[in-house]
Amino acid sequence: MILEKIWIEASESEDTCTCTGVGSVQLRQEPQITEEQAVGIAEVFKALGDPTRVKMIYYLQQRELCVHDLATLLAMGQSAVSHQLRYLRDLHIVKRRKVGKTVFYSLDDDHIEQIFVQTLGHLQHM
Repeated sequence: MILEKIWIEASESEDTCTCTGVGSVQLRQEPQITEEQAVGIAEVFKALGDPTRVKMIYYLQQRELCVHDLATLLAMGQSAVSHQLRYLRDLHIVKRRKVGKTVFYSLDDDHIEQIFVQTLGHLQHM
């Protein structure tokens, strides 16, 4: 009975819709986002969806750090930190630089820092 009422209300609202409809909306056809680009964007946001990785990016936006320093800041084991850094590196979010046996990590480019700063700004307005 309840589901039937919801379905009737939904179908009535469709009949009374005054929007122009998708067919009449003029969308720019070029350039379109490709499937590969959509997947890439989703992967970046998936990476940013983990609080540990967000903290890593926060620290790395401030300065280049080695795995040991990140592990200390995050109170995690070096193996776990290395695993997360590899994930971020595979997405070109961070890059590494080796000096002797020590590997230093930093943000790959300004884009991730800009996304990060913009998101923090957005949260301050909530």
